[in-house]
Amino acid sequence: MDSETQPSPFHIGEQTLQKQAGVREQMEQFGRQVIRDHMPEQHRNFYQQQPFILAGHADADGNPWASLLYGEPGFIHSPDPHRLQINSPVIAGDPLAETLARQPDGVALGLLGIDLASRRRNRLSTVVGRSDQQGMELAVIQAFGNCPQYIQSRPLASPAACPPTPEIKPLQQLDHDAQALIRQADTFFIASSSHNNPLADVQDASQGVDISHRGGQPGFIHIEEHNGQDSLLIPDFAGNSHFNTLGNFLLNPRAGLLFIDFDQGHLLTLTGQAEILDQHPLLAHFNGAERLWRFTLSQGRWLKNALPLRWQAPDYSDNTLLTGSWAEAHARQKAAADQQRWQSFTVVEIEDESERIRSFYLQPQQAYRPQFRAGQFLTFRADIDGQRQQRNYSLSSAMDDAQLRISVKRDQHADGSPGIFSHYLHQQIRPGMKLQARGPAGEFTLQDDARGPLLLLAAGVGITPLLSMVRQLVNTAIAKRRLRPVTLIYSARNAAQRAFTTELAMLSAMAGSEIKVISVLSQPEPELLQGPDYQFQGHIDGPLLHSLGDLHDHQIYLCGPAGFMQHSYDQLRMLGVQDKQIFAESFGPAQLQRCYPNATANASSAPEIDQAQVSIDGTELAWQPGDGSLLELAEAHGFSPEFACRNGQCGSCKASLSQGQVYYPQPPSADVDEQEVLLCCARPASATLTIEL
Repeated sequence: MDSETQPSPFHIGEQTLQKQAGVREQMEQFGRQVIRDHMPEQHRNFYQQQPFILAGHADADGNPWASLLYGEPGFIHSPDPHRLQINSPVIAGDPLAETLARQPDGVALGLLGIDLASRRRNRLSTVVGRSDQQGMELAVIQAFGNCPQYIQSRPLASPAACPPTPEIKPLQQLDHDAQALIRQADTFFIASSSHNNPLADVQDASQGVDISHRGGQPGFIHIEEHNGQDSLLIPDFAGNSHFNTLGNFLLNPRAGLLFIDFDQGHLLTLTGQAEILDQHPLLAHFNGAERLWRFTLSQGRWLKNALPLRWQAPDYSDNTLLTGSWAEAHARQKAAADQQRWQSFTVVEIEDESERIRSFYLQPQQAYRPQFRAGQFLTFRADIDGQRQQRNYSLSSAMDDAQLRISVKRDQHADGSPGIFSHYLHQQIRPGMKLQARGPAGEFTLQDDARGPLLLLAAGVGITPLLSMVRQLVNTAIAKRRLRPVTLIYSARNAAQRAFTTELAMLSAMAGSEIKVISVLSQPEPELLQGPDYQFQGHIDGPLLHSLGDLHDHQIYLCGPAGFMQHSYDQLRMLGVQDKQIFAESFGPAQLQRCYPNATANASSAPEIDQAQVSIDGTELAWQPGDGSLLELAEAHGFSPEFACRNGQCGSCKASLSQGQVYYPQPPSADVDEQEVLLCCARPASATLTIEL
């Protein structure tokens, strides 16, 4: 029987979650290659070198339990690729010992061999062929390796010289010691079963019992009460997409958890109900979590002083450091609620990125920092030369980066006058000073559900939100071990005005061939060489875009000056790219003029009128088309509404609309409901309007 006609290595629960994650076909192909019905030689050698192994089983009542067996290296032996022998008794008081005493053979057993020092692990699905007081012999059903994500490097220390007497203590609820161990845990092990029968169905290799590792930063497990019982709320991070544990939960929502006291040699083993939580108020705020799940305790046991083994302090994995804790999740939830309030940020570092672009690294005054999506901006305000000024500046950092960063170009207007706010930042702001900002805001962000290749087109300081996207993609790829292919084309006048050259090269190197950076200079310095120093001379134009090949499956993001944006958009549309594939953000009031199929305009259906009576905070004003937007009308009559972008993106100028209708020549990207109006881009569409600022 060839691999294509063999049954899937994944059962229906695992397949369901793989479909939901959009990786079903990929995982089926991958699983058939790496999930075997026998142990490769390197796995057999690996198990024989280990001083302990984790085991998962279901007891006579179908309750999953996670266990640990230990011995001198060599206590695990593989006589052939289909068999494994464990020559050590089960720890006294462990539920596995009771199960095997009642049923010495035929019990389904999941095994996890893990070397915490090297972070290597392999897994087995087995059936007990025989067992006695000296150990057991197992028949291998499935064998596969696992990646080292979230495993803290933890070498073995010297064993306890004279370990205290073991103590067995049953639990119906978590006592003080159990809660303390769980709250500080960065590692635990979880057993699950695809059915509630402790005997394996050897006719279906995808069925059985599994045991897996879970890791995170201390504080990643939250203890709470649920329906009057002790419960644990646990994040599920991006993994290998097998969904062995969660797939079992879909079929049999029960779990067994094992916590190890690495300093004292205690074991805490628990069993209870499991529930996957795809919707939870804190899910979006827990860094790295793709979903949450709840464990509700049924019963447990302390096996105190059960292990002679001890471990050194951990070295946290890079993946673990990208995740959060419940304390951080609550802080981020509060930050999200406060994000439209003005906050104080300390400038902790300033760095020149080019001759005209300077980065400002910011530390929020609060204990938490704003949560944002790559591509969003902060709105800043300052009193400059006696007048209140506001501007939006894109974040050039990623959410997972250690600090917030904005990167600001020193503007100069066509008449030679300096940009007020940018020159204030460049000329007056120094490390240690404070800035007032609110946000983040903006809809120019990566689409969460998209998986195809990306094309990012930037000109000048338009690189900043796109750099944030690239940084976030790379950070996420570390956890998910996959990266969407990215082509970034960055246009600047010359190398002196081109920013982030070293940083982009570093990100590209980290991502291997998945991130391609193309530099375009319109007036390169004479000493530069085309090829090593830049790739194209001129501008981002039709021939360059055409050279990229078929773009029908790409998402395309544009950011830069208005002329660059419009030209790039028009060239892409001429190449057959659909409007829905193109996402854009421009700086300043200019809007991208889009070409929609079967439509002549991108506008509200409400008609614009020739004159209107507008009441702003009780003051009656006459409006005519020459007065422009409602923001321009208000400013012309002495009002000073808050604003930033002046093109409907940030929502800073939002006001209450208690009477009348408005018209948007270009639909705003900021959210606005029927009782609100964005002053910067709205015009009257009824004879009377009543607005409260």
